[in-house]
Amino acid sequence: MKQRLLALRDQRISKDGVVIIKAQAHRSQEKNKAEALQRLQEMLALASAVPLLRRPTRPTRSSQRKRLQGKTLRGEIKSMRGKVRD
Repeated sequence: MKQRLLALRDQRISKDGVVIIKAQAHRSQEKNKAEALQRLQEMLALASAVPLLRRPTRPTRSSQRKRLQGKTLRGEIKSMRGKVRD
């Protein structure tokens, strides 16, 4: 979990791996501490989520066929752009 937290590349994490959370929204120290702890918990929850691995898939034959037909059609349109010669 610590490695995932360091991999977040968050500006609140120093090069030494120290998490620095600054809270000055409230006038009382207790409320600021509570807010800082809440933000720390949110950051830890974000880092604790394990990302799903992407399973590579191949395009279907019909999608390949459609793509190539579109490319052929586009090439025909572009070939007609030249000067008209009588």
